Amino acid sequence: MLNFSDINKKSFNVIGVMSGTSLDGLDICLCNFTKTDNKWAYKIHKAITVNYTNSIKERLSSAFSTSGIELTKLDYDYGRWIGIQVKEFLVDVEITPDFIASHGHTIYHKPTEGYTLQIGKGSAIVAESGLPCICDFRSSDVCHSGQGAPLVPIGDKYLFSEYDICLNLGGFANLSYEYENSSLAFDTGPCNIILNSITQEMGFSFDADGNLGRKGIVHKSLLNRLNSLDYYRKSAPKSLGREWIEDCFAPIIKEYNISLEDKLSTLYEHIAIQISKTTNGIKGKTILATGGGAHNGLLIHLLRNKSNHSIVTPDNLTIDFKEALIFAFLGVLYVHKQPGALASVTGANSDSISGCLYF
Repeated sequence: MLNFSDINKKSFNVIGVMSGTSLDGLDICLCNFTKTDNKWAYKIHKAITVNYTNSIKERLSSAFSTSGIELTKLDYDYGRWIGIQVKEFLVDVEITPDFIASHGHTIYHKPTEGYTLQIGKGSAIVAESGLPCICDFRSSDVCHSGQGAPLVPIGDKYLFSEYDICLNLGGFANLSYEYENSSLAFDTGPCNIILNSITQEMGFSFDADGNLGRKGIVHKSLLNRLNSLDYYRKSAPKSLGREWIEDCFAPIIKEYNISLEDKLSTLYEHIAIQISKTTNGIKGKTILATGGGAHNGLLIHLLRNKSNHSIVTPDNLTIDFKEALIFAFLGVLYVHKQPGALASVTGANSDSISGCLYF
């Protein structure tokens, strides 16, 4: 087990744990990070996605409206469940991890009001897994007047610097890039969180390869309404959460009495427009696309048609587990006492060291 006073350690084996807003499941990733000549290299040894049971999915999806007592209980229950899943994940693994780095699951995210909440109690994870756990990565930045998001850019900077832009197509689409020796990043708009909500109305958990979206046609009036939302005119730093979808985005879609296929097709067009409108203004040649949306043939096709850049989709492990990998790396930065939240990205009044350690 890692001696957390050894900040000069150059190689780490870390379990990264991530649960995204789309509720696809719990990503668990065993990674190695090695530092040589001030450069970090990574390797993913093993990674899985643990599907949520209907019970867990229901509790997580409705947690924002539960009582304080119920939410506190879920925080502990979910932490114990994460710890159990990690322990089972390691049954046939010969590598001993130094620690777990867990993002948790976001319930509230209102940085402009000074708070964010990711549940999955660190002490419960430790108790069930037998490993130290670093978690609660966003709250320090929010307390320094930042957005608490995105945090992935620090990993993009150190682990994926060969690409001009890193694009994550998760629950929300977000990107990061370097500009004048500073890291910049923000959410471009919704992605899988809204696509999945429509496909679930159609009786499917997600739109495999965009096949359902191909059946519809783009509704121009709905598209124009979505493209005119205030968020897209805001300057970075900026970030989105479930609350914005419920208050600002979803109500517009519900106004239109058109087929679900047409709604879905319009959403694909909207997502691709917002991403390409932003990336086309950024210098460079390559975009690394990861996250669940990188498997969606329709979405990638639309992006390639609209983009000035070459869009690269890497190996499946990187596509599916890049966020878990980078939260594992945030744990490494915590041990090295280096900032994981960058003020240039989040708008905070200073960089901050992300995370809280439980033994």
